[in-house]
Amino acid sequence: MAFKDNYDSGETELKSTASQDSPIHCSVDENHPYGDGLPPVDGGRHAWLFLLASAMLEALVWGYAFSFGIFQKYYSTHEPFQGSNNIAAIGTCAMGIAYLIAPLPIIGMILLPQIARWVSTIGVILMCFSLALSSFSTSVTHLILSQGIGFGVGGSLAYTPSILFMPEWFVKRKGLAFGVVWSGSGLSGVLFPLAIEWLLNRYGVPTTLRISSVGLFLLSIPFLYFHRPRIPVSHSVVQRRINFRFLYSKVFLIYQIGNTVQALGFFLPTIYLPTYASQMVFGSIIIGFLSDRYHVTTCLLITTAGSVISVFFIWGFSSSLWSLYVFCIVYGLLAGGYSSTWSSIAHEIQHANPATDVSVIFPFMETGRGIGNVASGPLSEALLKVDGWQSHAWGTYGSRYGTIVLWTGITALIGGLAVMARYLKCV
Repeated sequence: MAFKDNYDSGETELKSTASQDSPIHCSVDENHPYGDGLPPVDGGRHAWLFLLASAMLEALVWGYAFSFGIFQKYYSTHEPFQGSNNIAAIGTCAMGIAYLIAPLPIIGMILLPQIARWVSTIGVILMCFSLALSSFSTSVTHLILSQGIGFGVGGSLAYTPSILFMPEWFVKRKGLAFGVVWSGSGLSGVLFPLAIEWLLNRYGVPTTLRISSVGLFLLSIPFLYFHRPRIPVSHSVVQRRINFRFLYSKVFLIYQIGNTVQALGFFLPTIYLPTYASQMVFGSIIIGFLSDRYHVTTCLLITTAGSVISVFFIWGFSSSLWSLYVFCIVYGLLAGGYSSTWSSIAHEIQHANPATDVSVIFPFMETGRGIGNVASGPLSEALLKVDGWQSHAWGTYGSRYGTIVLWTGITALIGGLAVMARYLKCV
């Protein structure tokens, strides 16, 4: 017996078919029909424990990666790394690699479903081992290899199984579920920098990295058991068609251009106004909730319009601390929820490319995000060198951050490209 996935309005229906053109083929024992004895979807103890485990791993990976600015400041002012070049490359490698290579673990787990259950465990071990090794570093090159590349690869392996397993656990609430997972990084993005700064000032780099290694491992262990697929390997997909034709489709290109360009500006406020990260918790959940009920372009319109208004009018004309806090709240709530639309975006792309497994599409949105993340660091340095309207305009526009504001607003606007494309009936 063969089955194929049919995605309609975010809901998965498994229908029997004998066609070999199906994107997914399953081998099922007739004495144990598909779904018999499996935990329920969209709720129940097992589903919520999986969601909690996914959110926790997301928080640990990205919360620590987003805290690299604290390490960068300390490395730049303390021996043995003071005055070294390429310190910023450590954080760029950690975050960039975790984003950019996301499709590789997904493809590997699809081709070898027997290993999928253990990928997040392997990732956590590699991530923590890399931090432990970095504590013995005597040069920036050592840190790039360990705290940068090693942590990035381990982090990618730790969180990407959530992408593959989530459609098994959540169907009607998949957008909300992904929103809850992404919100984990917003919460840890507030707590981790405070903890790391305290550890660095009290114990120095080697001890801080060792404590981080042990701490991340201990925090992960209780949740790894629940970070597992809903469908056992014996009941699961044994053959999937890895089809990359969607990469050249008009629908994918429109959504991916908006996603990548939005990321080119999205990370800039995190560099200069990190307190907005706390609002991402609510933004991710709200947009995820809405994406389960409305067309994805409606959600993109909300996040784009809110982001553009908050950047151009609140941040741009800000002249006091309280107005910056208002910006952090609004921008975190709206721009922070952009990635919660990826599940619905992947569905739209799969709808236009039926032969493609939706689990292959999703991580390429992560890759687009990674391109924006890697480029935003050097881009921000270049923008700060542009004199612009400094001392000739009001609010933040008249400061050295005026060009940063302008760029962030423009990229946020282009992030809503799919909204206009749908209006023009291009998607």
